[in-house]
Amino acid sequence: MDNPANDSNHITSTAAWLAEGQSSQRDMLASLQTLKAHSDTPFTIIASHRHDRPEIFEFADRTYREPHKAAIDDDTLPTSESAVPRWQFVLEQAQQSKVKVLLTGRNGIDYEAHRETFAAAGIRLLTGATSVSALESIDDKFAFMQHCHQHGIPVADAWRFDNMVELEALLAEHGHQPLCVKPVTGIFAQGFWRLDSDKEAAEQYDSFEHLYFTEEKKINTAQFKNAYANSLMVHERPIPMLLMPYLSGQEYSIDVVCEYGDVLAAITRYKTGKIQHISYEQSVMDVVIPLIKAFGCDGIVSVQTKADDDGQHRVLEINSRPSGGIGYTIHSGVDLTQVGFSYWLGLTDKPKLVDIRQQITPCQVRSIMTSVKIEENNTY
Repeated sequence: MDNPANDSNHITSTAAWLAEGQSSQRDMLASLQTLKAHSDTPFTIIASHRHDRPEIFEFADRTYREPHKAAIDDDTLPTSESAVPRWQFVLEQAQQSKVKVLLTGRNGIDYEAHRETFAAAGIRLLTGATSVSALESIDDKFAFMQHCHQHGIPVADAWRFDNMVELEALLAEHGHQPLCVKPVTGIFAQGFWRLDSDKEAAEQYDSFEHLYFTEEKKINTAQFKNAYANSLMVHERPIPMLLMPYLSGQEYSIDVVCEYGDVLAAITRYKTGKIQHISYEQSVMDVVIPLIKAFGCDGIVSVQTKADDDGQHRVLEINSRPSGGIGYTIHSGVDLTQVGFSYWLGLTDKPKLVDIRQQITPCQVRSIMTSVKIEENNTY
């Protein structure tokens, strides 16, 4: 659907498409509108999502509702939704709209399986990597750790457990140190908890603490074991988990524009309270640059690192899509969304990391909440 507010009726020779993301799609579309307003070469900005999201779509020139993943087998949905899988629907519309660049967002693996088809259509596909196997290794945190070890990249250690017997054995072996748990796959710190197995009885977490101070993500080890052992959810749908040393140092989030394993631009940030500190920290990038190469990352991705007791930055994970905080980069003087898309759209030359880092002005950012009006006929 065209958006008259953004002059969508003006036909251009090329377009950029942002498919459904996790949390930064709106900010990135806004950055692209700013880029378009200052560009001598016109281009169309397209956005898509499974749901009707007017607060996102208002920053696009043209919008589409993506088919639900399960729509293929759902006879109750309209024919237009049930007949075509998401990637094919997007491909067909992208060809008609002369799309040059497609950022896939949250469903990268679905698109990556058809990379050659998109390439044959002249569409630069940005999924976060260039193979399904690479994306699967990124999503599986245990496989991710093993791949890092193979390439000599400092990474947080982890031990997998799939049942109570394995957990008990790991706690007996590693319980002398600060520990945490998290699922093998997951986002937004889902399932992450700090344990107290290394603490004396008087210092262990209170039995009510994890229910009251929920943001602290702390749980008494005995309570975690009891919950895990007696969970009907885990019994019916086993959740592979990791036991890990809890690293005490500074955590960093790194937004990265990359191409076939090369870092083109990046910004590092860490958080104290509600404040984001944005800059380019070389000691962090010394870990990130070989990491991006090892996984052949491609597009706009985010990396999390955390320092150990000795100050060594260790990789926690790669997210094969832009972070929720990529919009913060605009305050540093380097808008990473614009850096990446201006290059992939052919508006600028290939960015060089050595040049980009010199343009970054360290700053502090506070995220604020805003709101938009949703019309009554718009549903989620």
